[in-house]
Amino acid sequence: MQASTPAAERAARSSFYTGMRILPADQREAMFEVYAFCRAVDDIADDPGPRDARLAALERWRSDLAALYAGAPPPHLHGLAQAVRRFDLAHGDFLAVIAGMEMDVVADIRAPDMATLDLYCDRVACAVGRLSVRVFGLPRDSGLALAHHLGRALQLTNILRDLDEDAAMGRLYLPRETLRAAGIASDEPAAVLTAAKLGDACAVVVAMAKTDFAEAEAIMAQCPRRMVRAPRIMGQAYRLILDQLIARGFAPPRAPVRLPRLKILLLVLRNLF
Repeated sequence: MQASTPAAERAARSSFYTGMRILPADQREAMFEVYAFCRAVDDIADDPGPRDARLAALERWRSDLAALYAGAPPPHLHGLAQAVRRFDLAHGDFLAVIAGMEMDVVADIRAPDMATLDLYCDRVACAVGRLSVRVFGLPRDSGLALAHHLGRALQLTNILRDLDEDAAMGRLYLPRETLRAAGIASDEPAAVLTAAKLGDACAVVVAMAKTDFAEAEAIMAQCPRRMVRAPRIMGQAYRLILDQLIARGFAPPRAPVRLPRLKILLLVLRNLF
């Protein structure tokens, strides 16, 4: 089936597009809409333009969502409005995602303390998970637990994978406590990424991600298989990325780590049966 909507076309550029395609049509279209929203606000956060303009753009998204939930969605959110109605998606979770992006816009995040990192992960990743598990149809308690652990696992893996890309934007998401424990006193991205003990700091984040991956897998093992095909594919794909990062190491020069689409396709096929 060809991608036929703007949201689907945008999702087609995602590494998870193949995994989303296996969902039933109504769930698939809803996930495309959620992804398109997340991509749009993330693009605002990562834009190199003036901070005031980006904050204003995020505020417009808040206004658009308020209109959507008041029953008068702007034209560009008609598809998302259908997903919200069909799956009872929470307004607060969309707002949490925006608040997470706003954390990147107000100031470049550099070596946040653990509490701030936890809050950031909850907003930019776990909130997306909370929207997603509603679409997948998971029961409330197991859905919330899966959103928390899998969202954190994916975001922590992103942080480890994107060290150099984030540093180029002046950002550093490794928690301050792990840097200090490794003997790294600087919060400057360039200095941290060339520190001799960077691997020690990253090892702590690796361990955190592994714990969350294991918790997520345990939750999915207790859920009907059809409900967790998509999140299981996401989890398995990102766990492969984490394994590649561990094998590569964190000392410079760091070769980029990306998962080929063929491997994602093989994960999809493995989880279809």
